[in-house]
Amino acid sequence: MFLQQVKYRLLNSSGRSKEAMKNIVLSLVGKTVSVLSSLLIVPLTIDYVNPTQYGIWLTLSSIIGWITFFDLGLGNGFRNKFAEARAKGDDGLARQYLSTTYFAVTSIIGIVFIAVLIGNKYIDWPSFLNISGIYQEELGSVFLILASFFCLNMVVSIVGMMLTADQKVGLSSLLFGIGQLASLISIFILTRVSQGSLMNLALYFAGIPCLVWVVATFVIFFFTRYKTLRPTYANVKLSLVSDIIGLGIQFFVIYLCLIAIFQMSNVILSRELGPDAVTEYNIAYKYFNILNSVVIIILTPYWSAFTDAYQKQDYAWMRSTKKNLERLWLLSVMAGVVMLLFSQLFYKFWVGQDVQVSWSLSISVAVYFMLFNIGNVYMYMINGIGTIRLQLYIYVGFAMVAWPLMVWASNMWGAAGVVILPSTALLVQALFGKVQLEKLLARRAFGIWRK
Repeated sequence: MFLQQVKYRLLNSSGRSKEAMKNIVLSLVGKTVSVLSSLLIVPLTIDYVNPTQYGIWLTLSSIIGWITFFDLGLGNGFRNKFAEARAKGDDGLARQYLSTTYFAVTSIIGIVFIAVLIGNKYIDWPSFLNISGIYQEELGSVFLILASFFCLNMVVSIVGMMLTADQKVGLSSLLFGIGQLASLISIFILTRVSQGSLMNLALYFAGIPCLVWVVATFVIFFFTRYKTLRPTYANVKLSLVSDIIGLGIQFFVIYLCLIAIFQMSNVILSRELGPDAVTEYNIAYKYFNILNSVVIIILTPYWSAFTDAYQKQDYAWMRSTKKNLERLWLLSVMAGVVMLLFSQLFYKFWVGQDVQVSWSLSISVAVYFMLFNIGNVYMYMINGIGTIRLQLYIYVGFAMVAWPLMVWASNMWGAAGVVILPSTALLVQALFGKVQLEKLLARRAFGIWRK
């Protein structure tokens, strides 16, 4: 009944909400494909290698994933600036922002890639991950393959950021889902024609989705209405970099903090408890991440929609949307409890007896994602408005103590302990985010609350 009421309001309140609803439906298709592909890849990958190698693979992948944060926040800065330009009907400025972002991100990622190449020559991977030395040569090659494709993907996926900024997040989600499905198919074929190899896994898992974005970029900028926005060198305006990075640098600092708080779990678990603990943790993480994926489907269109609404001072729409999204979170909590009750049955059906996930780990990860979702509810709306300074301070504070506290907690409570500090950070962020958003929508935000 509630969903019917929300759907009615979305379809009848404004053109902006109708566009959001269309994106939610299309995102649901793309995200469903993506989530199912992600779930099916897990048992295939574990069977292709083994639980220990899979834990090593996950740890390396998460480290490489840090590269995505090293665009100095240009991606999200561009997202807001592009949405503002489109909201004002200034397509010329929007094209300049797009061209400049491509140029700037390519330049930065080029420097990052060179640093990665140099670093890879000197990192003792077995010592860093606390694993057997027999993996040294293989891990260096796997790291290089993953780094190459992740860096390339940072550039070619800007088109997805453009679609999201233009309130076409459904199409962006669909393209991501296609990439995941193609990766699943390639891994399935790989398990039938070759022996277990981390190098083959890296090549197909990271390379295929990247290829999908390359093709999508070409099609979108040459055969759709977006060809009028096609990036060119003539439209690169270095003066606009300061506009993008002014907000983007705050996102960049936030993302560095997010690495320290949320992306170090696999490394800490590998070093303190071993690769098998990484596998156990990620089984629970991927299962409960289904809940987060569903919430993100609905939330994502509202980032750029809030940018548009804030520019046009449509406070009534923003207040109404905030209430609906808070109700959405309550539904997600109930769904999370149901998922927790059936988690052990799902694990056995999903990965069999190869990996055992404790109840304590399932409970801690379930709570983590419940807090993650409410944090995202406020963060997405606040990020759309662009007032992120308070969020930045909160994450900086937690990032400063993250590593020692997460190491201590993992030694005290095992894999379940590694999410205690991230969960606490999310709770604090959500509480302050709620207060800040209410002040912004009531036009009573001053000082740090509106920066």
